[in-house]
Amino acid sequence: MRGLSLALEPGEMRAIIGPNGAGKTTMMDVITGKTRPDEGEVYFDGRHNLRELDEADIAELGIGRKFQKPTVFESHTVYDNVLLAAKAPREVFATLFRGDAPSVGERIERILETIRLADHRDRLAGALSHGQKQWLEIGMLLAQDPKLLLVDEPVAGMTDAETAATADLLRAIARDHSVVVVEHDMAFVRALGVKVTVLHEGAVLAEGSIDQVSADERVIEVYLGR
Repeated sequence: MRGLSLALEPGEMRAIIGPNGAGKTTMMDVITGKTRPDEGEVYFDGRHNLRELDEADIAELGIGRKFQKPTVFESHTVYDNVLLAAKAPREVFATLFRGDAPSVGERIERILETIRLADHRDRLAGALSHGQKQWLEIGMLLAQDPKLLLVDEPVAGMTDAETAATADLLRAIARDHSVVVVEHDMAFVRALGVKVTVLHEGAVLAEGSIDQVSADERVIEVYLGR
């Protein structure tokens, strides 16, 4: 990274774009504790210094990451995949067992509705399409009730219909969570309708709406014009 400065508001969804090697994956590695920056500050919720925490501690704070390739339990049902994720050792999830909280079953049903898989709850995850597996993994993240979701190229390999549904899905999730989406598909980024940050060589090159950054001569030169 090269002096990257990025601030995300609570409840904001932000799209991150840029050429290969721009620093998008490294940025997510730093946020999740996989990579330690040599200098600078990385704060979550305005008070947690992520540089001082390991990956497990950062996950406990409520930061979830979805990688580009979906990893689901293919020999388990869709419902059981979300249930297994919900039962992961997350202290935050213990709040679900308070008397005023919805049951785990109710939570899972809501998640299945959100990720468009309620009608597939009894199917084996291995039988899902690529796009549906992506949605299921997002649901597994949601089961852990993160405050911030980092989503890496969620529509890679999806059909046009799945891509459009994924934009709707992420917009729904962003009503209750902060979301960072790293993506190359510009039509998908446009469909999200959110602020876009363009990275180049480890720094922010441009920020603004998709129309603003698409018209930026520097962005055209290093990314869009290629």
